[in-house]
Amino acid sequence: MDHAHQEHTAHGDHRAPAGQGAHPGPHGGGHPHEHRHGPHEGHPGPGDGRGHGHGPASWSMAARATLHCLTGCAVGEILGMVIGTALAWGNAPTMALAIVLAFVFGYSFTLFSVRRAGLGLRRAVRIALAADTVSIAVMELVDNGIIALVPDAMDAHLSDTLFWTSLLGGLVIAFVLTTPVNKWMIGRGKGHAVVHAHH
Repeated sequence: MDHAHQEHTAHGDHRAPAGQGAHPGPHGGGHPHEHRHGPHEGHPGPGDGRGHGHGPASWSMAARATLHCLTGCAVGEILGMVIGTALAWGNAPTMALAIVLAFVFGYSFTLFSVRRAGLGLRRAVRIALAADTVSIAVMELVDNGIIALVPDAMDAHLSDTLFWTSLLGGLVIAFVLTTPVNKWMIGRGKGHAVVHAHH
């Protein structure tokens, strides 16, 4: 009897440490600390998309998203223009290469960012496409349209000031015109809003 009583007492001590009252669960056998986890049930986990309400986006947020996109676009476009001009390609193939590389680098910057946050490759690619497609398209349309409209800009060489002023000037104007587009999209949970949801 003494041995059985000692076992029962030891079991009781495990459920109710010194200085704490035993609080059995609803069925009489719950752990005394189980009730502490209740309030956290149902909380959104990281990256599940909940808890990120949509509302008017700030201009600073839109500007940062546009600058992020512009950086990739600028790297790709400048590289494409430099390659096409150095190889003495025509205007059409040079511009096509610049646009393709702008999309590639624009997507890759966002892809790297969300991959670093721990997302799988397939999901990261979908997020990059959703975040940057419209922004890059608007930016490239504006930038290349300006370059095409500037007299002799497409025929300028790498050593010509006109080549760089028209290219960089087009990117600046594209930034100004694309920022309101990103602000509108982020405010509706689209564009770079899907990237912020995973940071």
